[in-house]
Amino acid sequence: MTKARIKDMFETLNHSDDKAFIAYIMAGDGGLDQLPQQIKTLEDAGVDLIEIGIPFSDPAADGPVIQEAGIRALEQDTSLKDILHKLKEIKHDIHVPYVLMTYYNPVFHYGLERFAIDSAEANVSGVIVPDVPLEEEDELKHALKNTEIAIIRLATLTTTDDRLEKIAEDAEGFIYAVTVNGITGSKSGYSQEVFDNLKRIKSKSRVPVCAGFGIASAEAAAALGASCDGVIVGSKIVSYFHNNESEKIKALIPRKTAQHAK
Repeated sequence: MTKARIKDMFETLNHSDDKAFIAYIMAGDGGLDQLPQQIKTLEDAGVDLIEIGIPFSDPAADGPVIQEAGIRALEQDTSLKDILHKLKEIKHDIHVPYVLMTYYNPVFHYGLERFAIDSAEANVSGVIVPDVPLEEEDELKHALKNTEIAIIRLATLTTTDDRLEKIAEDAEGFIYAVTVNGITGSKSGYSQEVFDNLKRIKSKSRVPVCAGFGIASAEAAAALGASCDGVIVGSKIVSYFHNNESEKIKALIPRKTAQHAK
């Protein structure tokens, strides 16, 4: 399961004029032994791609829900090594592409080369590292060059046109469009500026663009999805799993049919 799976997923959805629904979960929240069932629950709900969060002690870009999930995972002694080992164990049971959302510190301490090898063996399709800007991407890119793992970049409301062109120039997988400035969380509404920015990013990107940060309902997902290729929902899904309400996840997906691309 390589970055080609991400491309295939978007192409399949485009053929049916559909948008991607990407779900974020925190690995180890509730215990790492829950990860296989959490992934299956997301697949059964109709999720197209899964973003697997790696817990970190200083998650600067995360809101309170995901921060607390990370703390719970760390209290369970969840490590990057354990997560990759678990994914390697269950990779043949997962039918949608999955990417890792991690800060650079855990990757650096794990060892870049080892991270690349173990992630490839775990069938990881991509990595999102929010605290590694474009200018500091070289080490990570070098480590992953012999793998089929995409480095997924972020763009925000404040990203200049010149910088956006550099981000989009050799972007892989998809561009993660941050729909609010600051930390993640659930926002009830979006300004016109957000929709205009999604269209701006789309106009410059050769890969799909997905909106994330703060999406908490099917209505918000549908509204944002109309201006891009997909949406990413995190805090709401993390809360549902933590509160044993995972049956509510399906209702977050605005599509008429809950069928993911395989």
